[in-house]
Amino acid sequence: MAFEAQRDIPSVWTVHCTNGTEHQKNFFLFVKPDDYTICSNGSFCSLETISRSERLSGEEGGSMLCRAVCSAGRRLTPAASVAGCRHKHSLPDLPYDYGALEPHINAQIMLLHHSKHHATYVNNLNVTEEKYREALAKGDVTTQIALQPALKFNGGGHINHSIFWTNLSPNGGGEPKGELLEAIKRDFGSFEKFKEKLTAVSVGVQGSGWAWLGFNKEQGRLQIAACANQDPLQGTTGLIPLLGIDVWEHAYYLQYKNVRPDYLKAIWNVINWENVTERYTTCKK
Repeated sequence: MAFEAQRDIPSVWTVHCTNGTEHQKNFFLFVKPDDYTICSNGSFCSLETISRSERLSGEEGGSMLCRAVCSAGRRLTPAASVAGCRHKHSLPDLPYDYGALEPHINAQIMLLHHSKHHATYVNNLNVTEEKYREALAKGDVTTQIALQPALKFNGGGHINHSIFWTNLSPNGGGEPKGELLEAIKRDFGSFEKFKEKLTAVSVGVQGSGWAWLGFNKEQGRLQIAACANQDPLQGTTGLIPLLGIDVWEHAYYLQYKNVRPDYLKAIWNVINWENVTERYTTCKK
């Protein structure tokens, strides 16, 4: 796979990914070696399936954009990807107001969590990628290796939170419907058993981390997993993320103090099952 930068073209492209979706921006952050890229919805997609669509109308030209050109039997390495891309990551807007999830998650927590914590991951990710590019240009392999933990931590923080915000909704709660509910019953026995298991895994995360409902594409089944710190689910386990619960203390401490189980009981009232179902339907394609 070759990689080149091209000028005077729109800055938004469509990326056709293995999970059947099309993403239209933010798809050149590489944190998994050899063959995966993180798309705008936070999922990993195989580079071998990335293709360019028609230029999107209404976009301003003049930007530097990376272009992936597929060739059989070759893959783009993380080093080459960083060298070719100058994309800056940005903090996504919330799909609701900071106070919209009250009383279950208060406005102060949402304000700090989004505008401070998530923003810090984004800023540090941009800084780390710039340092990586500089090290790459110098042929400084030692520095490139030393920067990998920061790429994983800050890149994972950006991915995880971008999914998390969409997993929540002021109109959430209750149970999923349709094929997702049937899959939950198939793989966990019932929705209540699934809820109990995911809650138990969330409570059991030592220190900081995440609990996830993911999809095992090879087995065609749902699985629950925990990830430490900001480790991204798909990049570390291979599971496609459907629903993530942030159990870092900054996600709940101002309201629930050190009583994580109370936070976990409350968060079920704002789970956006429409979003989780959409992710499930998409990854099955």
